[in-house]
Amino acid sequence: MTARRTLPTPEARDLLALTREICSKELAPRSAEAEATGTFPREVFRLLGQAGLLSLPYPEEFGGGGQPYEVYLQVLEEIGSVWSSVGVGASVHVLSCFGLAEFGTDEQRAAWLPDMLGGDLLGAYCLSEAHAGSDPAAMLTTARRDGDAYVLNGAKAWTTHGGQADFYKVMAREEAGISCFLVPADAEGLSADPPEQKMGLMGSTTATMRFENVRIPVERRLGAEGEGLRIALKGLDSGRLGIAAVATGLAQGALDTAVAYAREREAFGKAIIDHQGLAFVLADMEAAVQSARATYLHAARLRDLGQPFGREASIAKLICTDNAMKVTTDAVQVLGGAGYTKDWPVERYMREAKVMQIFEGTNQIQRLVISRSLAKDNAGQIN
Repeated sequence: MTARRTLPTPEARDLLALTREICSKELAPRSAEAEATGTFPREVFRLLGQAGLLSLPYPEEFGGGGQPYEVYLQVLEEIGSVWSSVGVGASVHVLSCFGLAEFGTDEQRAAWLPDMLGGDLLGAYCLSEAHAGSDPAAMLTTARRDGDAYVLNGAKAWTTHGGQADFYKVMAREEAGISCFLVPADAEGLSADPPEQKMGLMGSTTATMRFENVRIPVERRLGAEGEGLRIALKGLDSGRLGIAAVATGLAQGALDTAVAYAREREAFGKAIIDHQGLAFVLADMEAAVQSARATYLHAARLRDLGQPFGREASIAKLICTDNAMKVTTDAVQVLGGAGYTKDWPVERYMREAKVMQIFEGTNQIQRLVISRSLAKDNAGQIN
């Protein structure tokens, strides 16, 4: 890395060192081939679970790591710098555990959370629908109460780990409003469409999930009736920080590749990094990466202090993903013709960065969230 991150405790520093070792020895050697072939790396998530990296921000009493979000996000960044599909997958898995960890009963948490946090059960998050991406309140998927069970019908689009996950955190509409459910992958009537053919993140399976009279026990509802949208939106604030961290890692990986190439490649008798025009591009890339990191860490520290951080999470998601798009595009430019080929990873980095401006709320939605927050804070305060 061209810039080193600081962590608050020796334990956290050891944790990041472990992450770097796993990334170097286990993830980096597999990433290029898995992305080229579109292979879903299920065994990698088991490895991360066994290492304790899928449980970091959750309580130790349920098998979590008990780490601050500041630490968890820096681990995600490290993973994202080597393999974005896995970084995104880890973030989505942690988000899929949020409803149970925060709103489940003690009995529900004891029954399911340890295996989820340990990586034995991989999670997915079902909120968006084909007609209701940025407006989840417009969802049409239904949950009908039938005695001691719910019957779910509908379809959820753009599901990360769709068809690969072991459980699905699902938002569906019932009489009391939108509720949250934990649906096992083997539930009768649950199926996955063929995976989407995407331009990037090929190692991350994305599919529409179909619910056709899926019957689940009432005890698999998380939180109260009609509380699902609040659970979803509260979780998304944290999920946006996860994507911000992965995007920053992706940008760091692109910058590292560009700097290494610029040091070795010569033109007009000297390394191209010594030509001012290109050196300034690299300087701007470094500034963008460090700015992104500072932005998501600021939001994480507010979260760790128990302070409101929703606006800051949106700012971090916006800044980090926009910066990742710019940095990865510049990395291709630094490598010139080589950057446009698949002999180097930067073309893949650029394709992967694009979707980060879209999922977990498009960056236009982030601007809407930020502006509405400003309007609310300043209402009636004309100087």
